[in-house]
Amino acid sequence: MQFKSESANQAQSESEHSPTRRSFMGRFSRRSFLNRTTMLTATGVVAGVMGSTFSSFRKEGVVQARERDIVGRFDYNRFVDRAYRVRVEAARLERSFPIPPHPTNGDEQRYGNKIGSDSRGLPHNQRGEVNLDAYNSLITALTRQDPNQYERIILGGTRKLVNPQGPLAISLEGINAAQIAVPPPPALASAARADEAVELYWQALLRDVSFSKFQDNTDDPEVLAAVEDLNKLSAFYGPKINGRVTPQTLFRGSVSYVDPSDRSGRKAKHVIPPGVLNGPYISQFLLRNIPWGTQYILAVIRTALPGNDFLTDFNEWLTVQNGGNSGRAINYDPKRRYVSTVRDLGEFAHIGGALYYGASLLLSSPVNLRDPLIDGGIGAPLNPGNPYVNSRTQVGSNATFAVGHLQALLNLGTSRAIRASYWQKYYLHRILRPEAYGALVYNNIVNKTQYPIHSELLNSQALAQTYSTFNTYLLPQAYPEAAPFHSSYTGGAAAIAGVNVTLIKAFFDENYVIPNPVVPDPNDPTKLIPYSGEPLTVGGELNKLATNYAIGRGHGGIHWRTDGAAGLALGEEVAISILRDERLGYNEEFQGFTFTKFDGTRITV
Repeated sequence: MQFKSESANQAQSESEHSPTRRSFMGRFSRRSFLNRTTMLTATGVVAGVMGSTFSSFRKEGVVQARERDIVGRFDYNRFVDRAYRVRVEAARLERSFPIPPHPTNGDEQRYGNKIGSDSRGLPHNQRGEVNLDAYNSLITALTRQDPNQYERIILGGTRKLVNPQGPLAISLEGINAAQIAVPPPPALASAARADEAVELYWQALLRDVSFSKFQDNTDDPEVLAAVEDLNKLSAFYGPKINGRVTPQTLFRGSVSYVDPSDRSGRKAKHVIPPGVLNGPYISQFLLRNIPWGTQYILAVIRTALPGNDFLTDFNEWLTVQNGGNSGRAINYDPKRRYVSTVRDLGEFAHIGGALYYGASLLLSSPVNLRDPLIDGGIGAPLNPGNPYVNSRTQVGSNATFAVGHLQALLNLGTSRAIRASYWQKYYLHRILRPEAYGALVYNNIVNKTQYPIHSELLNSQALAQTYSTFNTYLLPQAYPEAAPFHSSYTGGAAAIAGVNVTLIKAFFDENYVIPNPVVPDPNDPTKLIPYSGEPLTVGGELNKLATNYAIGRGHGGIHWRTDGAAGLALGEEVAISILRDERLGYNEEFQGFTFTKFDGTRITV
């Protein structure tokens, strides 16, 4: 298999010859496993399912009944044994990958009052610092992993924590979460954390600016001010051209991997996926009506009206921090339109839509030549490596190598990516959300606290303009409930985006140029107009779809850039591992899934 690395082979060899592995295999030999399986089958399946038909088998003979079931002979035992061997091989293969270092940013140990850690949903004092008994009740549950202990977590309000036991589920497909490496997030006191906050404050300030203004020839003063402010920062890792942020790169997505040259796992490698800086800000997959059989899923969305900004009052912020509700709701525009502003994308990322399932339908549906701007799909070819592309006699189906097969993997991948992302959230990093960081800033300025906020944020134009616009130093949120109740790093929505987009790239020709590209009409975003710039490819627009969704959570105010950037890489790794396992079971002559990763490298799985 081309994907397998030398380090993985070495780890496999060491694992197979270790005393622990010999002991394990001694207790659970293949014969022992089969005996246990036979016992379960005899007591469960035979008694429950086959009991009603057993007498008829005795009358005619099992062998005779089987021979009448199928024309010709089928080797049942060989088929069942192959299924067993494939499952064992998949488990062995995934176990062979070494556990990487998992360094944290050290904030949880650094601050006794836990100001650098996520504590939302637990009780807090009037300043917003967590009750330590409550925080320790959470840590106790996460450490013991006893289901009953989670019921003893001390909450501050009516909202509940989101699925802290979910990451402990053992997946039967793909790699274990502990084998996926992500770089540690920026520390609370660092310039990198402050610089991400500067970007978030600008995202809040520019929520009602059209993406048509995010071009290098823009005359929008707020866009130009944001670009100028971000270019003053020492540790901002967002997309740049020739080392500088431009209106064209502003708020575009990025992906963060662990730098392979750093054995400690602490150094990050930041990349811009192919296609993300090309053409319009919004991916074509968010602008086209999705054909679904005889129906269409419309691309126009319900959008929030300007002025829907929340948690700008400290008492409202504290209520939500403690697990209560703000008592306010979003006011929506009665007229639906295409995603065309920062606020629109934030609201789309808030609720979501057909997204990746929709992308698979768009790619597999033919272009409607009568109305290419409104209806009809993209008509993309399948990945050239698909074994049925050149078959003279066969096509794929929901079983293997067609869109139905892909769609089954999309749903599976979503669940497995969340397990992996939430493992990072609960059992490793526990990083504070941007809304909590904003309260530290507020307290430093208003209440003269001495929280370790880097001066690059405190001296930024973003913070000054936020106070001028919103009369607060808190980070304005686009959602009344702010972030969900689990920690910030890694981004779960980004992990979902990463796994799904990677799976889609494995099934379709990512070099195919999308026909009839469109953009929302800047003068009337209820309409689309043709886009006539540089060609847009399937792979590039899929990368853009993933980064749109990840950075869209930042547009809502609930995620740091690095949350999404690391989440995308994590999801990609989960997808690769699922494809690796999936490939073992095919009967077709197949050389492997070949596609381009977010970092631009081509791999074959």
